[in-house]
Amino acid sequence: MNKADLIVALDVPNAEAMEAKLRELPEFIEWYKVGLELFCAEGPAVLEPLKKRGKKIFLDLKLHDIPRTVGNAVKTAAGHGVNLMTVHAIGGRAMLEEAAKAAAECNNPPKLVAVTTLTSLGQDDFADLGIDRTVSEQAVELGRLAISSGIDGMVTSAHEAKALRDAFPDAILVTPGIRMPEGDMGDQKRVATPSFAVEQGATHLVIGRPIVQAEDPTAAATAMLNDMNK
Repeated sequence: MNKADLIVALDVPNAEAMEAKLRELPEFIEWYKVGLELFCAEGPAVLEPLKKRGKKIFLDLKLHDIPRTVGNAVKTAAGHGVNLMTVHAIGGRAMLEEAAKAAAECNNPPKLVAVTTLTSLGQDDFADLGIDRTVSEQAVELGRLAISSGIDGMVTSAHEAKALRDAFPDAILVTPGIRMPEGDMGDQKRVATPSFAVEQGATHLVIGRPIVQAEDPTAAATAMLNDMNK
């Protein structure tokens, strides 16, 4: 049976809101995601409360810049004790290789996962971007580029996870866009249930609003974990 970790996305505006949510969320949650909104509001200091609680940190900044800049950013983030980071696969081989090299040189190397296609994008968006591949084809080809460049895995919709798992048996596969069947899709276009994502080969499931904004976050997180493990 596949096994996956639950990552709760702290999609809140500032450190005060994060502290309030951490007090509401159950202690059994081991992983937390810090994204652009929160990191831009508070900077690296926002990671300290998570480290003090002994939590694992997924820093989701989706780095996409020239190779040297991305490499330096990876080293800096590693110095703040993050465990997992995102880069954009579309940044190209030189950028991905520099990111992987920078991570390997750190005392506590973070794992790197490459974003293939944002889960807010669908096939119609590909047409606007001038991409002729299907979403699944794009995921596999960019996944191949990332893995061959030394990246540890990919961020992928659950609907592309099976193709990536078949192509890359040992890769980390981080899957956002997770909802229970009755859940609100929000701004996601390619959503899936926790159990479906695990069945497709996901190793880490990122869940934000369905837990963080729930009336009972502990019950919501428990329901997600039960669905993941069923």
